[in-house]
Amino acid sequence: MTPIPERNNVLTLVAEAVVSGARQERACDVIDLSERTLQRWKIDQVTEQADRRTGRVQVPQNQLSSEERQQVLAIANSPEYGHLPPSQIVPRLADDGIYVASESTFYRLLKAKNMLVHRGEEKPRQPRNKPRALKATG
Repeated sequence: MTPIPERNNVLTLVAEAVVSGARQERACDVIDLSERTLQRWKIDQVTEQADRRTGRVQVPQNQLSSEERQQVLAIANSPEYGHLPPSQIVPRLADDGIYVASESTFYRLLKAKNMLVHRGEEKPRQPRNKPRALKATG
């Protein structure tokens, strides 16, 4: 996207070229700009609107409700499943005939709540240092 000051500069230069006798089409060709873009910039300059793009307005139809999100977090933090990763929670729930959300949704919701950390009762794994390489000296 071209910044507003640069747009105004290009519009001024093209206007000067047209006043000097050049055709607008030829002036646009020289600066490698389409005439339609130039027209759009002129309209935007009049309406003082730099960017007419709209953001996303649609909502996914299968988006989880807040109750369903709370249910996923409650299951992930329950005593039965609290020590397991989502890759083991979802298959165990499926064995019981329960489907709450997909494995990736479990991971996404836990990550959003900063719960993708060690959740078991035992101590978390400690980082290990790489042993020093042995060096023969004699």
